[in-house]
Amino acid sequence: MSENISSREYIKDKKRIVVKIGSSSLVHPETGDLNLVKIEKLVRILTDMCNEGKEVILVSSGAIAVGVKALGLKNRPKHRAGEQACAAVGQARLMMVYQKLFAEYLRTAAQILMTKFTMINVESRHNARNTFDELLKMGVIPVVNENDTVATDEIDNGSFGENDTLSAIVAALTHADLLILLSDQDGLYTDDPRSNPEAKFIDTVDIIDEKILAMGKGAGTSVGKGGMSTKIAAARIATDSGADMIIANAKDLSVLTEIMEGKRAGTLFKAHKNIDFHLINYITNN
Repeated sequence: MSENISSREYIKDKKRIVVKIGSSSLVHPETGDLNLVKIEKLVRILTDMCNEGKEVILVSSGAIAVGVKALGLKNRPKHRAGEQACAAVGQARLMMVYQKLFAEYLRTAAQILMTKFTMINVESRHNARNTFDELLKMGVIPVVNENDTVATDEIDNGSFGENDTLSAIVAALTHADLLILLSDQDGLYTDDPRSNPEAKFIDTVDIIDEKILAMGKGAGTSVGKGGMSTKIAAARIATDSGADMIIANAKDLSVLTEIMEGKRAGTLFKAHKNIDFHLINYITNN
């Protein structure tokens, strides 16, 4: 954990950026319907990043939540088949919204659905990396999600677990320079600020040690699944793979612009390429 606050000017030079947004940031909490104003702003900012010459990958949650609403269900199903049915409906609807909004800003979006097998299988992993590279070379924005309709374990804490982990794996797979996790909190605190008003904000993390891990006590939301502990776990993957990672609040998506301008926003986890880190071993054992 850094005592001295260092400059973030170097963030401006990041070329390949993965942005992850969670379910709770995409829907209105009162109704569960898509927050189209917020999604439109996300699309506009990501498109403008591409217009500046950046390569952008979006990891988007929300398929099951959108499917639950589209099917008129009062609550998320508690059995796997029901959740997968919601995902099948919701993923199509969510992607339709993304395609339409990106097209309004003259940018093409592509859908990439991944499973754990995609990464474990050598040929599938190689093909996935090549597909990402080719899409980014063409100026396309890949929109990534877990393939909930066929994944047998993801929903029940197997496979990737949730999209914080998936986004870190995507960042490692594509050799991204920066991963931005958009959360419902401003970043990492010494304790959960929702229950402890004395919790202090952490600006920069140099090394993820036991002290940092102990700070990851954030609980998941009623819509999404990932808490602060999953974000710290994602930071370990990203930083060990050589990418910086920032946790920032999705309440105002202008935070993305601030981050890319080198301004202080969110908690920065600094990259420290770990030659002993093997992504496939991590995926296989988790």
